Amino acid sequence: MSTPLLGLDLNALSRFCEGLGEKRFRATQLFRWIHQRGASEFSQMSDLAMSLRDKLAGMAHISALPVVSIQRSADGTIKWLFDVGDGNLIETVYIPETDRGTLCVSSQAGCAVGCRFCSTGHQGFSRNLETSEIVAQLWYAEHALRRELGRSDRVITNVVMMGMGEPLQNYDRLLPALKIMLDDHAYGLSRRRVTVSTSGVVPMIERLSQDLPVALAVSLHAPSDALRDQLVPLNRKYPIDELLSACAAYQRFAPRDFITFEYCMLEGVNDTPAHARELLELMRRHAGSGLSAKLNLIPFNPFEASGLKRSSQAQVQAFAKILLDAGIVTTVRKTRGDDIDAACGQLAGDVKDRTDVGQRMASQRLGMIGGIPVVQGEAS
Repeated sequence: MSTPLLGLDLNALSRFCEGLGEKRFRATQLFRWIHQRGASEFSQMSDLAMSLRDKLAGMAHISALPVVSIQRSADGTIKWLFDVGDGNLIETVYIPETDRGTLCVSSQAGCAVGCRFCSTGHQGFSRNLETSEIVAQLWYAEHALRRELGRSDRVITNVVMMGMGEPLQNYDRLLPALKIMLDDHAYGLSRRRVTVSTSGVVPMIERLSQDLPVALAVSLHAPSDALRDQLVPLNRKYPIDELLSACAAYQRFAPRDFITFEYCMLEGVNDTPAHARELLELMRRHAGSGLSAKLNLIPFNPFEASGLKRSSQAQVQAFAKILLDAGIVTTVRKTRGDDIDAACGQLAGDVKDRTDVGQRMASQRLGMIGGIPVVQGEAS
């Protein structure tokens, strides 16, 4: 069985090379070829012995995910739709800014959490992504962008695990993917520049704090259990006070001196001054246990099945002012890529058994662009 090398962190790749009778330093060379130089063929790896290249060709592979479509927003955001097999599609989004390039990466095909305001949750859950499929999104995007922009230096400076899925429900595959992102022989990202977003899987927050504490973003969206139970069903298992206590404990190990709390602004649901004051009291109560919070208010990106509406700009600003006046660091997220359904909460892809994508894709022929399989009819 051929081993997908994109799914092996450096320690795992070293063990793999030793199993081939090779020295550990060969793994470092191979790791650099894959991640730093974007090599997909062992024949390209000129400083590896021909005998090793032959062994690798017979036992391993470096494979991109087939690209189904590419969409480009007027603001420069790019969304890739990848095929992960069996009729499942996932989405990955690149957001360029003047001082950074952020890649939003998916961890699951669909999502089992089922938040009311999230398009991904409405389509249901199919499966966890493998480590190789998580890393392949970064590998493809980084090297495709370098070719497109004519650059040899790093294009993607930040990774946010905020795409499709709940990352902490795919923990065992997420962890080695994070290690690859952070490794100096691969992408060399700092722990401050890699963010895991969670709806609040408390036991896994605790594990991440010990295994590999990166920046943490928590989907809060409500100031009380009664309301959050309706918006984020996971709250019924891990209520707000338990979640915020876990966040305070995580902060002692985190690379940033605050935890980001995401708050999607929903008209008439969670956006009133009373909600803002309740949220303020919640944060003050947990500040006593060492929690330092940054609130990120997110304008809702509507989709038909939700039955929800976006709060007005005036309502968002009034909500923010209450928090800011009380000394809570608060930002309003700038919506990016909403014209291509790439903004927060809009990633839907397609999931096996919940759409007809399998039948549609079976009737299409795969073409090739730049050595990568692409379904004909790609939008660019």
